[in-house]
Amino acid sequence: MSLATSVVPTPGRAPELRFRVDGSGSLPFAAVPTLRFALRVEADGGEPVRSVLLDAQIQIAARRRDYDPAAQERLLELFGAPERWASTLRTLPWLRTTLVVPPFTGSTVVELLVPCTYDLEVTASRYLAALTDGVVPLEFLFSGSVFFSSEAGKLQIARIAWDREIDYELPVAVWREMMDRHFRGTAWLRVDADRFGRLCAYKARHAFASWDAAIDSLLDGREGA
Repeated sequence: MSLATSVVPTPGRAPELRFRVDGSGSLPFAAVPTLRFALRVEADGGEPVRSVLLDAQIQIAARRRDYDPAAQERLLELFGAPERWASTLRTLPWLRTTLVVPPFTGSTVVELLVPCTYDLEVTASRYLAALTDGVVPLEFLFSGSVFFSSEAGKLQIARIAWDREIDYELPVAVWREMMDRHFRGTAWLRVDADRFGRLCAYKARHAFASWDAAIDSLLDGREGA
């Protein structure tokens, strides 16, 4: 029997799935900074699950924490002046990814990997870089499909309930330690090709030994004007 005829939606008989994050950390020896979340998937009643095709969306619930004056200043470009935050402070989309959960009975833990960037043109990166302590309030939203067996042993499929979402507080220290390991003492700035060419010419013309020296020269000249 082909998969097309044996797989039929039977949402009433599908295992009910619940989710939680058991912990977080950084992925060692990764080529790019990568966070990993230990995602626990549980099937109510201990029912066996053939697999899960899981769509996960992660958002930063920026309203769910306080900000000291230094953080407020660093977040000025994102949310405007603090006196306007009642209307401008908002949830920020971070990542959407898909992963396959292998067969399990009862519960299982899978790694949800989140590649990170220091590109400060990316809104989530700018927000994370502005924090020095505390936690990052996250919202995980799940959707997708769960595969299971009928009483007759046929493969069945059902959609995951639309309200499957959880909150998690990521320690800022986890993100900063990971970024320090990859980019210790540095930051990343993107400029367009024309400006980069002009900066290269300026650096070469004045025989600066480093980009830092070239930029310091430009900044000092502007500040002294």
